[in-house]
Amino acid sequence: MAADARVREWVDGWVVSRGASAPLVEPWGYTVHVGLPHHVGRHVIGATGDDVREADVRKAAESTRGANIHLKVFADLDRVLPWLGPEWEPYGSGDHLMTTSLGPAVAPAAPDGYTLRTWTRGGVTRVLLSDADGAFAARGQVAPTGASAVVDQIETSQEHRRKGLGRVVMGQLQAAAHAQGATRAVLACTPEGRLLYEAVGWRTVAPLTNARYRGAAA
Repeated sequence: MAADARVREWVDGWVVSRGASAPLVEPWGYTVHVGLPHHVGRHVIGATGDDVREADVRKAAESTRGANIHLKVFADLDRVLPWLGPEWEPYGSGDHLMTTSLGPAVAPAAPDGYTLRTWTRGGVTRVLLSDADGAFAARGQVAPTGASAVVDQIETSQEHRRKGLGRVVMGQLQAAAHAQGATRAVLACTPEGRLLYEAVGWRTVAPLTNARYRGAAA
């Protein structure tokens, strides 16, 4: 397997961000125990794009027998799907792995009418924007792990979209990660999120195929 360092950086940061187990290194990538009923664990193929091999994906998939184990493959769905059996259910079409460089930057302030709060606990820095009434407007978190960091859980309330809140959250998180020593960041995103991240300078690494093991076919 031709491993991509950005996948390992994403895995390392994601487990800190979500409080999951340390990743187990496999011949084809990584296994992470998550510990949720709907997401017991996940297998992550360590390569990206054309370096993803059918044999590795099949080995990871065939090692799974428990429901609600997830599989993450950084390659096109149309290419990956024939390698999976009918017991695997794809989801999250159009997701991608993205990366950016981090440098010194002034963290943006909250727009008028919003309150910004940040805090760090357990190696994760969180950003919260609330409106004038104190209601949720936007959020995000970042988990630095040395020279790299993972941006995660970016969300803007439907009522507060298209007001620049996503840019504020991203700017705050990137500044916080750089202040803690990170020089680059990675994230996995939906198609909607990709538009925001590209607008603030992120680059696409590879498409992301997600699948969930739903049990052996009857």
